Amino acid sequence: MAPLSLQLAVLYAALGAALAAAALILVSLVAFVTARDMPPLHRHEGERFFLNARGRKEALPGLGDPPTKRLSVVVPAYNEEKRLPVMMDEALGYLEERQRRDPTFSYEVIVVDDGSRDQTSKVAFEYCQTHGSDKVRVVTLAKNRGKGGAVKMGVFSSRGERVLMADADGATRFADVEKLEKGLEGLRPWPDRMAIACGSRAHLQEESIAQRSYFRTLLMYGFHFLVWFLCVRGVRDTQCGFKLLTREAASRTFSSLHVERWAFDVELLYIAQRLRIPIAEVAVAWTEVEGSKLVPFWSWLQMGKDLLLIRLRYMTGAWRLARAGKAE
Repeated sequence: MAPLSLQLAVLYAALGAALAAAALILVSLVAFVTARDMPPLHRHEGERFFLNARGRKEALPGLGDPPTKRLSVVVPAYNEEKRLPVMMDEALGYLEERQRRDPTFSYEVIVVDDGSRDQTSKVAFEYCQTHGSDKVRVVTLAKNRGKGGAVKMGVFSSRGERVLMADADGATRFADVEKLEKGLEGLRPWPDRMAIACGSRAHLQEESIAQRSYFRTLLMYGFHFLVWFLCVRGVRDTQCGFKLLTREAASRTFSSLHVERWAFDVELLYIAQRLRIPIAEVAVAWTEVEGSKLVPFWSWLQMGKDLLLIRLRYMTGAWRLARAGKAE
């Protein structure tokens, strides 16, 4: 007969496993019950239009319409009146020069003001007046949706064969879009014309760790582990805001997107991997810019919670992949 201590150890191990299983079942049940339906691709009345350079309303196009531009650049912006001009000057300078070199190249920049309380829309509209509303458009949301929600609204208003997500802070060198294009081309043949190229700062990780506190480094490693363990494998940097998608990939992934705040990038790539959309990770030049909206502890905590819910809600069937849709 086994010693009493061994019997107790086996009993405690079994009890621990049972409690862990019960906790997982409980959390999964809560995740299922509290899951929202797909956030509606609804536009408030004022979000159905943009102002042209003369200040007149024009209806926004839809992602279901045939593309009329080579590249759409979607820039989510929340209280970015100070940082936006630097990004816009660099982006438009590059895009205009590229168009001079290649007359067949066409583009548009869509700035999505995510319910800002400053003069973001006014600052962005000045670029519309300078470059014309065929090249620069401003979509002003009635209320703050979160970065993911803002990007989604911009994507569904785009006209490009390819759609580039770019942050308003200008942290990524804009000319590196050519690196993303090469990464995208390297994925051919594209299944159903769908492919994604992600800008990556993973090659800068050692340098960034040297400049961070131990606490922030610990949070970063913890977040990367959760991303790998719960949602996305094979992509080292899911959070870089510089991503290039084919129009078909943008339509398919954003039509299924639930998360509207910081962790939306992870769900986007999780959806892409479930749909077997090929993904290229491409190193890009990046510099940290002051004024980040991320609150180190609470934003990471929110993202960690979102990662767990993404996994559990898809696993339990509370969330499902949707067909390509359109904003209503």
